[in-house]
Amino acid sequence: MITFQIIRILMLVGVAFIAALILTPIIVRLLEKYQLGKQIRTSDNSPIYSSLHSKKAGTLTMGGIIIWLTTLGLALLFFILNFLFDGFWSYFDFIDRGQTYLPIAAMLIAAILGLVDDLFGVLKIGPNGGGLQIRHKLIIFAVLAALGAWWFYFKLDWTALYVPFYGNVEIGWWYFPMFMFVIIATAFSANETDGLDGLLGGVSLFAFGALTAVAFILGRYDLAAFSSVVIGALLAFLWHNIYPARFFMGDTGSMALGITLGTITMLTNTVLFLPFFAVILAIESTSVIAQLTSKKIFKKKIFLSTPIHHHFEALGWPETRVTMRFWIISAVMSGLGLVLFVLSQTL
Repeated sequence: MITFQIIRILMLVGVAFIAALILTPIIVRLLEKYQLGKQIRTSDNSPIYSSLHSKKAGTLTMGGIIIWLTTLGLALLFFILNFLFDGFWSYFDFIDRGQTYLPIAAMLIAAILGLVDDLFGVLKIGPNGGGLQIRHKLIIFAVLAALGAWWFYFKLDWTALYVPFYGNVEIGWWYFPMFMFVIIATAFSANETDGLDGLLGGVSLFAFGALTAVAFILGRYDLAAFSSVVIGALLAFLWHNIYPARFFMGDTGSMALGITLGTITMLTNTVLFLPFFAVILAIESTSVIAQLTSKKIFKKKIFLSTPIHHHFEALGWPETRVTMRFWIISAVMSGLGLVLFVLSQTL
């Protein structure tokens, strides 16, 4: 059984990778046809960012469509094939009410909302021609998080937090705000991390890889299969998104990845492992919050520019160096988090 599930997951990674590569030229042609290029936000409050990235203006955006359309498309395709023919296709069908309904719904809703924001940016709607402001995105994240929290708390009766090396701890109604915090944090952090070629795609790859292993260890094989499809799609996306990027992910990709990541974290009850699995996302968002707080209270900046990857760019680091080093940190910390998870399950 376990060997079969391992083979299933590896096959789904490969199928998703090939499907996404086939889908890519179709999406690129559509983006080029409608001239859906990135508009670089111009502001007196971020002169360093504007100077560093002005040359990227016009690069195709909304490439994240490749990731979520591949994932959701394969989910629907295998479900239909299994329904019509059963037998062989049941091995690929990973739609399950208890395991994948929620992350699939979360990815779809977040992707559509992100797509709207990307279109605002392309059409130069919003402050400085860059789409929705951060506070508007946070409101959207909060609404989605509240809906998810309501479902988990009132419909599924989830009220426990898993504490490593201890076990489940009943936290009662505190589960509701905790759920909201995780979803808002992952969505906001993913959005902030998506600022360099290949950065969010790479760190997401390690995070989803760790969560795939976690779901597999917990025996939630359909959830692991879903995550493995995301991994395959991410690999194909990175094929074209590494420096120099042929296209950007856009909010439709970053919002879909961030909210889905948070949803899977809640489904596997691994909130306290998330700082390991998504360490770069945590660092990026923390740098933004620290910078804004310092400027508000002390009228002084901590970093040259935020999110922190722009700080290192301003110090003179090549974009590829920042990305690769952040990937390395993600790989090491995701591996460490996975080791701690396995140990907590066995000791």
